[in-house]
Amino acid sequence: MEKGSLFNEPFSFYIWNLIMPTSEIYSVSEITRQIKILLEENFPPIWIEGEVSNYKAHYSGHFYFTLKDSQAQISAVMWRSRAAQMQFELEDGMKVQAFGNLRLYEKSGRYQIDIIRLQEAGIGKLQQDFEALKKRLNEEGLFNAEYKKPLPAFPASIGIITSGTGAAIKDILNILKRRSPQTELIVKPAKVQGPGAAEEVASAIELFNNYKKVDLVIVGRGGGSLEDLWAFNEEILARAIFKSKIPIISAVGHEIDYTITDFVADKRAATPSEAAELAVPDFLELQGQIQYFRERISGLLQNKLSSLKSQLDLVQNSYAFKRFSDVISQYALQIDDLNAKLYQSIKLKLSQKTEKLLHLEQRLDNLNPRQVLKRGYSITYKEGLVVKKVEDLSQMDIIETEFSNGKVNSTVNSVKKGR
Repeated sequence: MEKGSLFNEPFSFYIWNLIMPTSEIYSVSEITRQIKILLEENFPPIWIEGEVSNYKAHYSGHFYFTLKDSQAQISAVMWRSRAAQMQFELEDGMKVQAFGNLRLYEKSGRYQIDIIRLQEAGIGKLQQDFEALKKRLNEEGLFNAEYKKPLPAFPASIGIITSGTGAAIKDILNILKRRSPQTELIVKPAKVQGPGAAEEVASAIELFNNYKKVDLVIVGRGGGSLEDLWAFNEEILARAIFKSKIPIISAVGHEIDYTITDFVADKRAATPSEAAELAVPDFLELQGQIQYFRERISGLLQNKLSSLKSQLDLVQNSYAFKRFSDVISQYALQIDDLNAKLYQSIKLKLSQKTEKLLHLEQRLDNLNPRQVLKRGYSITYKEGLVVKKVEDLSQMDIIETEFSNGKVNSTVNSVKKGR
């Protein structure tokens, strides 16, 4: 049997050979190497759950500790590049789930798990719940683009729902005040972690919708573990966001964190700071753009004015423009002539009309019954009516007789009819 090929045949065969007397003797290094190959090539990356013990964060950035349960333990290592991505503090006594490769450290002859990913125990169940709710809400259409409301370009008022303390609220307020100092900011502090947090955030969203005086709402918090962010994976909050009439930006955790609120909100921000940047345009940048357009418009107006001035100079220096006053004088003379003719025409017309009016007045005066009275005639009235024939009168009637220069009242003594 060649050295270095101990496990080229079935494992049980060589276990037997190791027990039986043989002429082959292995060094510690050789047998350790064979065990290392057997261990590392026959075990794929696996999940191991256990309690953290003897935890040590090395100055190099690597983590060293032991994973144990009631009956056994295994050494564990997490290298700096992976340890730097952890989102929770590791400590002794914590129950965790570790995903990694089994490795054998030859110098000590101990096997250990080289951890790729580490999470608090119970995360697996939470992840399953997350995926199940995500699938169900997606099938209901809560994530559909058609329901996403556009963010206002220049919100006059912004509602902010997050913890009243912590880095998230400070980052959001600092960036919003710097980028858009004229925008009104209304903060509604709420629990963002633990029991009742989802209900409190959902209630704050409803409050802003009833208030009806904010143009945009930012909902979020800083980073944390899946358990820390779980309030933003609850159905009650997802439905409150979907129901909101006000556009909502979800800003939960870090860039690598995704929650249900990110999918249902009108806009997802990777961090609370990014949410503030998405919410408002940069005031100073807008001022710069306005100044640029002001200068550009001013330049265009100057060019236009210069062009029009040049055209005006050409007109003023043209032959037609120099004769303009002469042309005006000619037209003025024509107007004077026309005025004189119009005056004479109107005067003649008035004279003719006046003469005709006097003639008609004379004819009308001749027809006036009062003129007849001047010639010795009179008019007799009975009860205000003109008496036209003798049959209209009776004895003792009171009558009124009108002469040219007055009236006489009398009583009829007798009535004589003519032949």
